[in-house]
Amino acid sequence: MVTADPVRLRAELQTFPPYVPGRAPAEVAGLAPYRLSSNENHLDPLPAVLEAISRPGAAPTRYPDDAAVALRQRIGEVFGVSPDRTIVTTGASELLVAITQITSDIRTEAVYPWPSFEMYPQVTGLAGAKRHAVPLLPDGRHDLEAMARAVTGDTGIVFLCSPNNPTGPVLTHEELTSFLARVPSHVLVALDEAYWEFATDPHTARGIELLDEHPNLVLLRTFSKAHGLAGMRVGYAIAHEDVIAGLLKAVIPFGVTQVSQTAATISLDHHDEVLARARVIADQRDEFADALRAQGWTVPQAQGNFVWLPLGDLSDEFEIAASLQALAVRNLGDGVRISVGPQEGLERVLEVSAAFLRDHPRLAH
Repeated sequence: MVTADPVRLRAELQTFPPYVPGRAPAEVAGLAPYRLSSNENHLDPLPAVLEAISRPGAAPTRYPDDAAVALRQRIGEVFGVSPDRTIVTTGASELLVAITQITSDIRTEAVYPWPSFEMYPQVTGLAGAKRHAVPLLPDGRHDLEAMARAVTGDTGIVFLCSPNNPTGPVLTHEELTSFLARVPSHVLVALDEAYWEFATDPHTARGIELLDEHPNLVLLRTFSKAHGLAGMRVGYAIAHEDVIAGLLKAVIPFGVTQVSQTAATISLDHHDEVLARARVIADQRDEFADALRAQGWTVPQAQGNFVWLPLGDLSDEFEIAASLQALAVRNLGDGVRISVGPQEGLERVLEVSAAFLRDHPRLAH
């Protein structure tokens, strides 16, 4: 028997964990399951979107519009930018991969906050870049002072996340403006705004207003969250034309199906309604966060469609307690993220959290 050598894979694969999606809820007799682990939009889809995607689509033998002309045109109209400054991709996840590919390799460094979106170490690690994960401040906010100090002459990419996933706080406009002034103009700053529609803090950073002054800024957005189109896999970026030209070389050709493009375009046609629905979820989020704080929990500023419980080494135990009640939450090792979902599910979370706090009073603020 011939012993074969193992397939040679890149050593960088050993330096970061794979992305692990949110778990499905466990089945518990007598309890309706609630998946509060993936930050999905729990409201019913817009009727106009459902109608559009239920119509007979283009023949499956034909490729979709690779340039996504109609959708990019609509993005430009809604946000007041030229379509040439936009790109459409298979979810914001592909954007993260592509933007890392055009900025990073083994000679470069990447800077990002931590904890934040789990794909940041994955995409930069796969590129071979040296990673600087800058710890958040105790209140769950970016430590922008430390992040600015971490930028060197070898830095290729800086990721910011506002609202920050999983902790919740936003960057203020003053903070973002000051940070961009400190970052060299050749370093690309990717502002991940996957949850921007849910943010109600009046001081929230308005990245789109800073694009002209800072050509090294790129906004990463998605139709998965506020638009409720997670299954359609549509993301988009707004950036300087040179950055868009680079991204076009890195994204997957024909990645966004014609049905997905149509759904996103129709959703933008109803953008005011999307924002109104996001405000409904934001109000629900605030009520839920206040209820947790009233129990005694320390909950950071919540500005996405989720809240964060900093549980430390008790995260596994809390996840198990939730699963026994047919609730799936996102355990990230040093805390648990809970997505805003149907009211019955949130009320059951509050029952679990109250009992957990009684058993672990040291967690109370």
